[in-house]
Amino acid sequence: MGKKLVVIDTDCGIDDAQAIMMALAAPDVEILGITCVFGNAAVENVCQNVLRVLSVCEREAIPVFRGAAGPLVGADNVVSDHFGSDGLGDVFQDKDPQWEEKIQREHAVNAMIRLVSENQSEVSLVALGPLTNLALAVRLDPSFPQKLRDLYIMGGNMEGKGNMTLCAEFNFATDPESAYVVLEEFLCTTYIASWEYACRNSLTWEFFEELLGQDAPAARLMKTITSECWAYSKEAMLNKRDVYFEPGFVSYDAYAMAACVDGSVVTESIECPVRVELRGSIARGMMVLDRTSVLKKSHSVFVLTKCDVTKFGRLLTESLRQPRNK
Repeated sequence: MGKKLVVIDTDCGIDDAQAIMMALAAPDVEILGITCVFGNAAVENVCQNVLRVLSVCEREAIPVFRGAAGPLVGADNVVSDHFGSDGLGDVFQDKDPQWEEKIQREHAVNAMIRLVSENQSEVSLVALGPLTNLALAVRLDPSFPQKLRDLYIMGGNMEGKGNMTLCAEFNFATDPESAYVVLEEFLCTTYIASWEYACRNSLTWEFFEELLGQDAPAARLMKTITSECWAYSKEAMLNKRDVYFEPGFVSYDAYAMAACVDGSVVTESIECPVRVELRGSIARGMMVLDRTSVLKKSHSVFVLTKCDVTKFGRLLTESLRQPRNK
């Protein structure tokens, strides 16, 4: 069998960088392209972050495309500072003045449609940020979803517990309309790694320290970009006193990527229809699981619930042993 073909759509912050490196390290994965979207940072910073990751991992040949700079509707609060203003912890002063020359001229949405159309039923699309590029793709080409092999999403929540608003997860709350469009119109096999899934399958801070202690360029990059970020501080996270989950190291986007790279990492999931709430003043952007067929939808998705954290930890460890044979 040939390699698994993957397109990654990302708003490249620190956890996206970890997820991208996981895909780069997977021997059975071929990344056809990386499409960028706003979210953890402005889309211009996202592009530069992806280029930095590819450079450290010596994989600059993978094409990078610039995509949506804001949500489908409105333009408020379109960029997070969770991982710093640039998405990678604000630790780099050596910005590449020629970065725009390294970005493909083709728009990310057009590239996504083209790459999938050229490899119908063979491409796994991994979406790590707001789903704006995906929603635009299905608007430009309504047949786009049926050309995919499958879709992996990091985003949404399954219990109404939010990390951006009271009831909604960041990626979905940042562009609820796009999340709605994707979960209504992408009828391909879909796997959702929700916020709760990531938090309930956390790793220890001792593992995190060992992970970053490896002697490799990728590990040194991760150590640098997490060094000043409160989200990767054991003390800060303990002081946060999360009312929902036990504290631990959580690399959110890596959970969706791990499911794509090695499906055996996922040990339990819920198969049911879902819908994204758009009109609620409190619950806007929340993903609702329909386990009693109230919505009468014909399409179900797999909402991941449990993973083999030992296997997941091994994938993370391997991802930071780069560069490696390509």
